[in-house]
Amino acid sequence: MKKQFWLDRWAERRIGFHLPDVNPHLRRHWRHLEIPPGAEVLVPLCGKSLDMLWLREQGYRVLGVELSDIALEDFARENLLRPDWVEEGGFRRAAWENLTLLHGDFFHLVPEQTRNVQAVYDRAALVALPEEMRKVYARKMACLLQPGTALLLVSMDYPGEQMNGPPFNVSEAEIESLYGDSFDVRLRESVDILARNPQLADKGITRMCEQIWVMRRS
Repeated sequence: MKKQFWLDRWAERRIGFHLPDVNPHLRRHWRHLEIPPGAEVLVPLCGKSLDMLWLREQGYRVLGVELSDIALEDFARENLLRPDWVEEGGFRRAAWENLTLLHGDFFHLVPEQTRNVQAVYDRAALVALPEEMRKVYARKMACLLQPGTALLLVSMDYPGEQMNGPPFNVSEAEIESLYGDSFDVRLRESVDILARNPQLADKGITRMCEQIWVMRRS
């Protein structure tokens, strides 16, 4: 899956993955990470997610990384922010009080840019990537994070042969394989979402769960 795929999705406004409100899993499970206010939180492949504003409202410093300039322009406009972009470390950077956006490729981040990150929130990054890229993504995340860094991850689990992602099916076994060597991995909750999405059942999908993971870099 090429970068252009996601750039095209934003350009064509095919962004069904974007939520118009704060993710309820974030509200319910963030406290389990036990991250003190004032800590820096990384949001990879952030799009124009309102979750970033919620995290900032809880007293955190937020670092969002996004490939699409359209997504970031939308985020700034819709939330009445005036970006002043500067070139920094291979990215374009804009900052407001406790909120920094990096426009560029997540895979080009270096540990120096994430040295202050104490937590990561991933709702739509891992599940946006096909299998081989998920392996690279998990290795990159481990490389970027200091020991003790916490991670809240939302994944999708469904019979992979019944639907072509994104969002991609990522089984519990794959989560353990991707993160188990570098993180302490714990499943906090598994939520059946098929009942409230009958259109999925109409497409022949027999099972779909959102799974919420709490991890800590070892």
